[in-house]
Amino acid sequence: MNVATAEKYGIITEAGSIVFERLLPGPIERVWDYLTDPDKRAIWLAGGSTDLAPGGKIELFFRHSDLQAKPEPTPERYKAMENGVTLRCEVTACKKPHLLSYLFGNDGSEVTFELKSQGSDVLLTLTHRRLPNRKEMLSVAGGWHTHLGLLMDHLAGRPGRPFWSNHAKLEQEYDQRLGKA
Repeated sequence: MNVATAEKYGIITEAGSIVFERLLPGPIERVWDYLTDPDKRAIWLAGGSTDLAPGGKIELFFRHSDLQAKPEPTPERYKAMENGVTLRCEVTACKKPHLLSYLFGNDGSEVTFELKSQGSDVLLTLTHRRLPNRKEMLSVAGGWHTHLGLLMDHLAGRPGRPFWSNHAKLEQEYDQRLGKA
């Protein structure tokens, strides 16, 4: 696996859009399961019900303390989320095992996961579009980068990295990378 591909930063492709690429251990069906099966998704992102039909609902229940092997305190600005928060999403496209898109809560943004086999690995391309402002872009950039790192760790059989300290570090790095625009 190419480490540079595995850990590179998200790229701003246009105003309000960021794209991440990660090369993950396959096969593609395994990675698909970690995107769509609520129990497997809960290991790296969020649990909750899933209806993959277009117009179907995905409920993402985030409890970041559950993602950490070694507990870290929740940062003050995220204390309201400490006991969990639910985000309700609507599926806009689903083509198993290659494409999943959904509206991300009710902020008008959309997340798309695309999977392509590359030998025994899988190229995951995650695009988050229509982010309304810089504050959301920073939060989403640091968040997806952190969550994707946890997914990579899990699929590779490594202990998961700490969530909150990694997120804080990445959010600062994205703040510098994005400039003040």
